[in-house]
Amino acid sequence: MTTTVLYTPATEDRTSSLPLRLLLAPAGTAPALLDGAWWPRSRNLTAELPSLTAFLDPLWGRITHVTVNPTLWPVIPRKVPVKEHVVGVGWFKEQDPHKLLLLSYATGRWDLLVIPPETGPATAARLMTEAADPMGTLTASGLMDAAEQRRMAAGADLALISAWDSEGGHGACLPTSHSPAQAVVAQVPDPTEGK
Repeated sequence: MTTTVLYTPATEDRTSSLPLRLLLAPAGTAPALLDGAWWPRSRNLTAELPSLTAFLDPLWGRITHVTVNPTLWPVIPRKVPVKEHVVGVGWFKEQDPHKLLLLSYATGRWDLLVIPPETGPATAARLMTEAADPMGTLTASGLMDAAEQRRMAAGADLALISAWDSEGGHGACLPTSHSPAQAVVAQVPDPTEGK
């Protein structure tokens, strides 16, 4: 069972008062590629990391370092203050750009999928669930690629529906290929009509 965490920082925290958007894999499950997902509200590590690490410190041990790929973060601070300590922040171009590594000297390392702040709620919820699945086999970038493929397939389906409807429901140019991104759309009669 996964746990959705909604953490609202105390008023004395210097962070946002909005709830933390985080989903973690169940405690005690076998190690997977990802330990969960984090959906920050911005690409500002100085503003976003304090609430995340303050919440995770009691669960995973004091977080001492965080690493990111600089591709998706415009500014990477060297250190971020968190309650009674400071978290070091580093970056590696070789690291998956959609992953955040959290390190604790006491207990180890955790990998979280970072969902882009501009992601819609439905897509973010799906990504969070997939990242927290202990049986998951996709990397952070693999999950993001799969989400993009689903988005593109949905767009292709909408284009087919639009073409079908603009042709009066018949005579539309439908693809003959049966690839997963393309589907044949048919109108289904409403069972309540004629009653």
